[in-house]
Amino acid sequence: MDAKVTVSDSQAVLRLGGRFDFKAHREFRDAVDSLLGQAGGKPLQVDLGDVSYLDSSALGMLLMLRDKAKAANKDVALIGVKGSVRQVLDIANFSKLFAIS
Repeated sequence: MDAKVTVSDSQAVLRLGGRFDFKAHREFRDAVDSLLGQAGGKPLQVDLGDVSYLDSSALGMLLMLRDKAKAANKDVALIGVKGSVRQVLDIANFSKLFAIS
C-alpha cells in the first residue's frame, strides 16, 4: 500500500493506494500519526480512490483512525470511494460512521 499525507490551507488528506490489508498496518499507523500531527484545525479526509483491495483489517484501521480523530475533536471523511471498496464499506455499514463520497 502507498500512503501519502498532504495538507493544504483548507484540508488534510491521507491518500491511499494499492492493497489496503493487514500488511499495511504499520505504514497506515505512521501515516495517521503524521496526518493528525499536521492537520491542525483542518478537516480530515482519507482518499481511497486508488485502493484496489480492502479487507476486514483495513476496516479496523479506519475505525482506529476515527477513534484517534474523535479524541482530537475531528471528523473523518472517506472520499474517492468506488467499486469493490464501496461494496465492502456498504456491507460494513460504514456510512453510519463516516461521511463517504
